[in-house]
Amino acid sequence: MPKGEGKLIAQNRKARHDYTVVDTMEAGIVLQGTEIKSIRNGRINLKDGFARIRNGEAYLLNVHISPYEQGNIFNHDPLRTRKLLLHKKQIAKLIAETKNTGITIIPLKVYIRNGYAKVLIGLAKGKKQYDKREDLKRKEINREIDRTLKNNLR
Repeated sequence: MPKGEGKLIAQNRKARHDYTVVDTMEAGIVLQGTEIKSIRNGRINLKDGFARIRNGEAYLLNVHISPYEQGNIFNHDPLRTRKLLLHKKQIAKLIAETKNTGITIIPLKVYIRNGYAKVLIGLAKGKKQYDKREDLKRKEINREIDRTLKNNLR
């Protein structure tokens, strides 16, 4: 199965608007007890999330996983730092890429694949305001072209 495929749970739509995604890779997430149940219920928010490399390990920060409703006192902290499971070569590549200024690691999607929660992380470069406006104009032009083609085919 290609990376990024599985049962889609959450997607960071704002990421593609705010960043230009250069490269993507799939990573596993280290979760505690009830976190996987919350993820399967779709109670995860990637909006402000990002990843950092510390001591040769990748960590996912600012990703909100809501506490499980049927959980008890052993529920988790919603904003805790979670470790990402990557190979050493992948971590080395992330370290080399993030040394460039303006490159950051952001989560793009969370999905379930073969029973495991996976996150699609992307190496991204921030867009300027004029780039965002240009993308919106291009989308609007493409929509208009599609509308006219659809009307002409009728």
